[in-house]
Amino acid sequence: MKPFFQNKTNQVWFLLTVCLMLFNIWHVIFVTPMVPDQHWAQKIFYVHVPSAWVAFLSFFIVMVAGIMFFVKGDDRWDDVGLAAAEIGTLFAALVLTTGPIWATPIWGQPWVWEPRLTTTLILFLIYIGYFMMRSFGGHAERVKRYAAALGIIAFADVPIIFISVQFWSPEIQSHPQVEMAQQPTGILVPFLLSLGIFTLLYTLMLRYRIHVIRINNRNVAHV
Repeated sequence: MKPFFQNKTNQVWFLLTVCLMLFNIWHVIFVTPMVPDQHWAQKIFYVHVPSAWVAFLSFFIVMVAGIMFFVKGDDRWDDVGLAAAEIGTLFAALVLTTGPIWATPIWGQPWVWEPRLTTTLILFLIYIGYFMMRSFGGHAERVKRYAAALGIIAFADVPIIFISVQFWSPEIQSHPQVEMAQQPTGILVPFLLSLGIFTLLYTLMLRYRIHVIRINNRNVAHV
């Protein structure tokens, strides 16, 4: 199996992604409008929300890969599930990092135990347990089955995170409840642009990580 970036298509994809990410950073800092009551803190929104989208998309792929692993019994689906779990957890950590950065000037403190934050933290901790099980779970085939099952079950927390703003009473909510469609064009368009660029970045990262996992598996098999 050739190195991932020996493929010219992957090289172009990588360069395009880097250029778009740099453009996105410049655009967010210098072009997007300031929200009067949030100022610079609001600009973290263009990283925080796309990171959450990528994390949840990745955990959805973990769930699909887990189902397909049970249906097909093919280790390639385990590779997909592991790669998606790693990247999803990375972006979930970014969500839990950028959230307090926004919250400190807006709420006056970096963390409050409100439903959306709490359920997101629970999902992150579930995946920390997922990797602990991967590392210390014992027999490799049994670990793959357990990991597939946990990835399927863990995804149940994702819709809970989404509906938490409507599900719990407003008195214990701190997250804004404004629909994106109601945002002005100057905010909505850069947000959608950032969302698309983060998705492109995620796709490249997922393909690369799957490639690396399969190379490592082949090397182990030949030892």
